[in-house]
Amino acid sequence: MKEPMVADLGRFENQTTTGFFCVAQKSVRSKKDGAPYLALTLADSSGQIECRMWDPGDVGEFAQGDVVKIRGQVSRYQDRLQITIDKLRKAGAGEYSPADFVPATERDVETMWAELQKWVATMEDGDLQRLAQAFLDDAGIAAALREAPAAKALHHAWIGGLLEHILSLMGVADAVVGKYPGANRDLLLTGVLLHDIGKLKELRWGTSFEYTLPGQLLGHITMGIGMVEEKIAALGSFPEEKRVLVEHLILSHHGRYEFGSPKLPMIPEAILLHYLDDMDAKMQTMQAEFARAVTNGRDAADVTEWVRSMERPVLNTAAYLKAGEAAGGAEENSGREATPNGLPFED
Repeated sequence: MKEPMVADLGRFENQTTTGFFCVAQKSVRSKKDGAPYLALTLADSSGQIECRMWDPGDVGEFAQGDVVKIRGQVSRYQDRLQITIDKLRKAGAGEYSPADFVPATERDVETMWAELQKWVATMEDGDLQRLAQAFLDDAGIAAALREAPAAKALHHAWIGGLLEHILSLMGVADAVVGKYPGANRDLLLTGVLLHDIGKLKELRWGTSFEYTLPGQLLGHITMGIGMVEEKIAALGSFPEEKRVLVEHLILSHHGRYEFGSPKLPMIPEAILLHYLDDMDAKMQTMQAEFARAVTNGRDAADVTEWVRSMERPVLNTAAYLKAGEAAGGAEENSGREATPNGLPFED
């Protein structure tokens, strides 16, 4: 593993450090005097950090997604760590390991794949099970689904993240669907499997996560519908009413027009899919923000900074309660009179 990682940079606050990082975002901006400067977001598998290079000078060509070697001063601005870069160059292929630059699932991928197969095997509707299994039996889709992130940056944004997200939803959906009479379990599980299947074509992953050109122009919902229709055509026979319902689940899973859904959820399974999907994404986002706060040197028991994707700051209740218990214990012990051997009197 390379050194330093983004997560380690707090140790170098107010010091100069040198290291290899992937360019997650790059833009050229203007200072007040009109001179250009570079605004960068650099990343590795442990996180991201904002950087500025006030005097780019004759920095060579490099692009978003490239790995660069930088030297710069680590400091804190508006309570966030940042790097002011004074030297930068594009790294050569032999200078770094790609595995250092994108986060990956901590779970065993083949174990997760076997778990997904088991969920599909529990389906009782033969048509929906055939459709689901057709996706799992597609070698290209199976390989991509073992690797794909669930998003570029928002939730489950790591190698294997989409598979983790699907499995998390499978468990929650199975636990919830029986509470609502009339909701079709197999239809809901099919929606869980396929709602984000278009992300296999919308995103690309390597040393960073990016959108493909078709992904930018069409989006994963449209691309997912195309993939489903292609698989249904290959099956030879598939009930039309079930095709419509499966496609409605994909089209409506973002829940609202302003969130990119071409249709609003209009069936029980679509309502469940939307809210469970949103809940799973938000819960994972919160966990990531709690970890990011600690990386940036904040007290884990404090409210985080503003989380743009959730439009609010968030609080880690476990850390908050633990801090409260520790403070209460300290106050209790401080009020006791000590015996000569240093132990408190017992009441």
